[in-house]
Amino acid sequence: MSFNQICIYVAVIQFSILEAKHCVLIRGKKKQERNRAHGSERLRLETRINQNMSLMGHLLPPTSKPSFSVSSHLLKNPQPTLHNLTPRPIIVPALLSFALSVTLTSPLPVLAIPSLNSQTNLAPPTTPFSQSKTLQVGLENGKIRPCPSINPGCISTNPRSSSFAFPLTIPEKSTDNAIQKLQEAILETQKNPKIKILKDTPDGQYLQAEVDGGFGRDVLEFLVKGDLVSYRCMATKVFYLYPFTTALGNSNGQEERLKKITDQLGWYAPSFEAEAIDENEAMDMSQN
Repeated sequence: MSFNQICIYVAVIQFSILEAKHCVLIRGKKKQERNRAHGSERLRLETRINQNMSLMGHLLPPTSKPSFSVSSHLLKNPQPTLHNLTPRPIIVPALLSFALSVTLTSPLPVLAIPSLNSQTNLAPPTTPFSQSKTLQVGLENGKIRPCPSINPGCISTNPRSSSFAFPLTIPEKSTDNAIQKLQEAILETQKNPKIKILKDTPDGQYLQAEVDGGFGRDVLEFLVKGDLVSYRCMATKVFYLYPFTTALGNSNGQEERLKKITDQLGWYAPSFEAEAIDENEAMDMSQN
């Protein structure tokens, strides 16, 4: 190793030592500045608390000590007598001053922020999708239920239904055993039918069946009373296209299903289209 290389190595080592000392000196200065800042902040906070305490001392009335006096006629049996028998509040002023000092020195109203661990009885969120999972079936106050507003694949004879349909009319010669004939028509015209309920009620004979639909099982409900049959045909599965909250589908499939049943029975199924056609035919006959 040459002399020049040794000089270079020595110079590099000396420079590294100086750089390390400089870094240590800078770190020490920064630490002193942080300690000085913390000390000044602590002193400022203590000063503010003392000022608040002194302010409360000026605002609240001082508590006077009870004075004692000895009557001359009681010198033989001296007993202290209280001139001021009204008790002075001692704990309340101290609590008020402490509360005021805490309020004034608190940087944020943390007491008003609810805890994340607090248990609150929040109602579960209700969405059209969650409602479609709990579709109600069966009679409601002795009547067929309306179609749910979130289910487009439904028709019902209930006037409150969004997809309204006219009740069926049974011909006079077919009123006997009408519920049995309706059951047979369902079994003959529908796919994989299953009769769930068949019973007599004070409001008529109720029949509930399940059949295969377009995307699952559909529910058919009928209430036979005299020569009128009210009903509801409803899909049990409702589909949504994210992020939209309007369900997909329509009631055409349910209308076609009911038409097959009525054609099999020969019962009259009124509709808006049929009523319009009858009116037009009546007008044509009257003109002729």
